[in-house]
Amino acid sequence: MIPSRFYLCLPFCLLIGCSRPSEPTGAGGAATKPLQLAFVTNNAADFWTIARKGCEKAEKELDNVKVNFMIPSDATAADQKRVVDDLLAKGVDGMAISPVDPANQTQMINDAAKQALVITQDSDAPNSDRACYVGTDNVAAGKMEGGLIKEALPNGGKIMVFVGKRDAQNARERYEGIEEALKGSKVSIIDVRTDNTDSVRAKANAVDTLVNYPDVAGLVGLWSYNGPAILNAVKDAGKVGQVKIICFDEEDQTLAGIKDGAIYATVVQQPFEFGRQTMTMLAKALRGDKSVFPADKRVIIPTLAIKKDTVEEFANHINELRGR
Repeated sequence: MIPSRFYLCLPFCLLIGCSRPSEPTGAGGAATKPLQLAFVTNNAADFWTIARKGCEKAEKELDNVKVNFMIPSDATAADQKRVVDDLLAKGVDGMAISPVDPANQTQMINDAAKQALVITQDSDAPNSDRACYVGTDNVAAGKMEGGLIKEALPNGGKIMVFVGKRDAQNARERYEGIEEALKGSKVSIIDVRTDNTDSVRAKANAVDTLVNYPDVAGLVGLWSYNGPAILNAVKDAGKVGQVKIICFDEEDQTLAGIKDGAIYATVVQQPFEFGRQTMTMLAKALRGDKSVFPADKRVIIPTLAIKKDTVEEFANHINELRGR
């Protein structure tokens, strides 16, 4: 059981509570139509390990449902399309996808939506025919991270921002939130460095920043693996404590860095709920309950700020979710 201080009670949890609306059943009480569902990530980061656990939980809770958890091999829009096309060819009934490049994948999502029920998770494609988005309010999450940046740098200073792909919807919105939060402060953003979801390149970007901008005061990560990459670069440069690190998500190295005081804070999402709620919504909607989709077609999962005073308890619960 996850304490409410970490995993907030959501209105949507009514959809996945102990009692479920009755589903069409056949002999023996099983749902009449077996469903093939899929959860498609946008990269292979450890972040998705927890989402997989949520998918597995939903699969156990639902009748006659098989969940396919799919990770594109090279984190590109082309490879993600290959995964989606394979799923459609196999007759998948519904899928939840985190689009790598939403603006340029709208047609792919629209085409998929003609053959299966499609929702987006983690990263949205609001102009597509997706039935719903489930995930973080990334502008609000960016504002939260911006607040942490100001806390870490009360006297201001220069910061560099790092992310896999700047054109991803979640990256754009998080950056927008950071910019809003930093308005009027003494913190200034040097630039944004991208790494195409390559952790080696992510570290190299941080190393280059430390060399080229010796007065940089803070390094900020927007995607899960950016935290560990930045941390390793700062350690190698001997600048732990001198350069503040604020990042996203709950990779082991990130949480360990917060415990050690090397990372100031991280903004965490709830990927377990991404998995559990998307699979539950798809199953219910495919069996006739379209009320699972809100009028605005958005189900927002809250984010939390994890700092040194809460990191140990949070890490213990994350490990429980991972089955460790």
